[in-house]
Amino acid sequence: MPLVGISLTLSESILTKAAVAQQQATPTVLSPERVLSVTGTGNQSIPTTLTQVDLGVVVESNTAEAAQQQAAQRQTAVIDWLRSQNVEQLETTGISLNPRYDYVDNRQVLRGYQATNTVSFRIATGQAGNVIDGAITAGATQINSVSFVAQDDAIANARQQALVAAVADAQQQADTVLSALGLSSQEIVSITIGSVSAPPPVQVQASRAQFAEADASTPVEGRSQIINAQVTLEIWY
Repeated sequence: MPLVGISLTLSESILTKAAVAQQQATPTVLSPERVLSVTGTGNQSIPTTLTQVDLGVVVESNTAEAAQQQAAQRQTAVIDWLRSQNVEQLETTGISLNPRYDYVDNRQVLRGYQATNTVSFRIATGQAGNVIDGAITAGATQINSVSFVAQDDAIANARQQALVAAVADAQQQADTVLSALGLSSQEIVSITIGSVSAPPPVQVQASRAQFAEADASTPVEGRSQIINAQVTLEIWY
């Protein structure tokens, strides 16, 4: 009989330890009703230091061949000038050849052909005005757009700072709401990183005639670029 008692005592002890171990191994289940979801935003403004330019030549002639040849000659001179200025990301953005018509007595009459050849490039904003003026002197007849962008490393650094600001904004909102309700945050159970983006740079459009009217060299002033970030936190309280 004493042996049976000892056996029962040992069994109870083992079962008790097993129950405690199971309780410790079971993770705490957070009630979904006690989770606050809050989204924070962060913005970082950085100066643009590069100017993106798209320009080219437009030529009209009586024949398609003549129009294309004249456009090619002019654009070659423009590209040679741009290369001499060590511009970045120089590339052709468009080549086209189209017939031009006049309407006489309600019918089309072929007037000639128009050839277009355009390129884009980047240059430091401080040099952009002189480079544009030189391209026009070399033969460019059309300026399609001028836009401003920041350096890639500056954009990457601004994205990180915008994320930090977004997290701080989300936490501040959560603290304000919970404090007003007499509650406190316990644990962040979910983090979602939303968009981290920079709006497209604002473009400035101008024609060759507008630049030609200026007495001095073309002034080009950069603008700020805004990097936006969004972070959503789910907080158990």
